[in-house]
Amino acid sequence: MSQQDRLVIFDTTMRDGEQSPGASMTKEEKVRIGKALEKMRVDVIEAGFAAASPGDFAAIQAVAEAVRESTICSLARAVDRDLEHAAEALKKAERARIHTFIATSPIHMQYKLRMQPDQVVEQAIYAVKKARGFVEDVEFSCEDAGRSENDFLCRIIEAAINAGARTINIPDTVGYAIPEEFGHKIKTLLTRIPNSDKAIFSVHCHNDLGLAVANSLAAVANGARQVECTINGLGERAGNAALEEIVMATRTRHDLFNISTNIDTTHIVPTSRLVSSITGFPVQPNKAIVGANAFAHESGIHQDGVLKHRETYEIMKAEDVGWGANKMVMGKHSGRAAFRSRLEELGVTFDTDAALNEAFARFKDLADKKHEIFDEDLQALVSETINDSAPETFKLVALESHSAIGETPVTEVVVNHNGSEKRAKAQGSGPVDAALKAIDSIAESGANLLLYSVNAITQGTDSQGEVTVRLEKGGRIVNGSGADTDIIVASAKAYIHALNLLLTGAERQHPQSDGV
Repeated sequence: MSQQDRLVIFDTTMRDGEQSPGASMTKEEKVRIGKALEKMRVDVIEAGFAAASPGDFAAIQAVAEAVRESTICSLARAVDRDLEHAAEALKKAERARIHTFIATSPIHMQYKLRMQPDQVVEQAIYAVKKARGFVEDVEFSCEDAGRSENDFLCRIIEAAINAGARTINIPDTVGYAIPEEFGHKIKTLLTRIPNSDKAIFSVHCHNDLGLAVANSLAAVANGARQVECTINGLGERAGNAALEEIVMATRTRHDLFNISTNIDTTHIVPTSRLVSSITGFPVQPNKAIVGANAFAHESGIHQDGVLKHRETYEIMKAEDVGWGANKMVMGKHSGRAAFRSRLEELGVTFDTDAALNEAFARFKDLADKKHEIFDEDLQALVSETINDSAPETFKLVALESHSAIGETPVTEVVVNHNGSEKRAKAQGSGPVDAALKAIDSIAESGANLLLYSVNAITQGTDSQGEVTVRLEKGGRIVNGSGADTDIIVASAKAYIHALNLLLTGAERQHPQSDGV
């Protein structure tokens, strides 16, 4: 397959996706996502921004060591410190890429960089050459390319390719572009730059106007052969182009795009659910491809048509993207070996027998409450085990709730606070409200509750409820998550998880830094 017939999928869930307020990930969580992306056969995984923090550096190192089939990438500004950190973090990668960038729009060069255009070109050449001294695979990005002048883009891109960049990224950094305009920009650059055939042209589109996927596809139609995207469209502000939509659009409309990807689409839904569980960002029911309603038909006319011939109303098969793959894998009689084996198939391993034993004990508790246990239950269970293994200021010990029609709900909790058990009771508009008020009367956090969300992990009335709680204090935003067959318990777990992150989550604080 020639390069013109192939679309490179570059996933930046762990870098740009992590810049969603509250969506920061631990090193262990990034490794889990990295393995899932590898199983999906993603070409390039941007694991982070090595120079941003020690936590990001360590996470990139861990992903580079754990993932062997995909190229592992680190973002770096066009400065020595960033490039050196990226190279060091990627040392153990089977295939490594440094992704360096500098702003190219007049407004960014004048007000942010305070550099003249000649200086920007010189810095770009220097950065690409230095990166090539570390790795063969170097990507160069023109930050805010969507608002950059084409003449200047042609000049700096030609210089970057001559310096050794083999991928050129044209990001719509602020989500300003319109598809026809953006597609024309890509075509213009490919036509006007003399050495454009020496590099793959990439796009990285933000979704501020809801056009990230449309702009990306317009670019592909005009010659771009790499798309930078995220699972579930996660990303700062309104997010990025959604990987699942890019992949399935080019696959479903192969007649128009005439290109293929390496992606194993059957892993799309499981990976979507994993990212949602780890970040605490639930997927809306009507989200394309991975939403719960994506393949649901309520209209009688639609149902009749689908039953007679699927393609009357369905342009994709649900099973092709991983729906229906949540088979029952475990039960209350399953042993430790089977439990470990199934988790390894899901890309989950434990560093110690103690961690495995803790997860297995939780599995047995869940099996007593829920007859059918699916892969999604196991992923949630692992997330909870990892959350609880982190330093905890608060830990839920017991909860009792009373709610009846015509009476004010009351919840009583027992919370371990730094080794000392404390009891509190509170009333609320509902049992969940009462539970969170009781917990906060002990914690006295002073935090603001920004979001409370409930999502069923699997089908059935005995499904675990997965709760996301977003808290803000002093400008810092965190997401806590909790799962349980009892939604009140799940809510209490999620609230306490968020409180612990506020107090002890410095390592999870992601960089809100410059980037494409």
